[in-house]
Amino acid sequence: MEKCKREEILKNCGCTYSGCSKKGKCCDCIAYHREMNQLPGCLFPLEAEKTYDRSIKYYCEVMSKRGFRLY
Repeated sequence: MEKCKREEILKNCGCTYSGCSKKGKCCDCIAYHREMNQLPGCLFPLEAEKTYDRSIKYYCEVMSKRGFRLY
């Protein structure tokens, strides 16, 4: 398996939280948010991500307003 290239990942990381120690470390980020019963910021549209509300409920609200059907 190819080694993770953090600098390349950081170029496309959607997280706007400047103090995030997991920024560019996707596996750590996903594990952290899963533990907190949340979704990582990169799954949210930019304006919604900036609220720092990572809850699944908020994600569903945002995405349903954008026309996505969530079952």
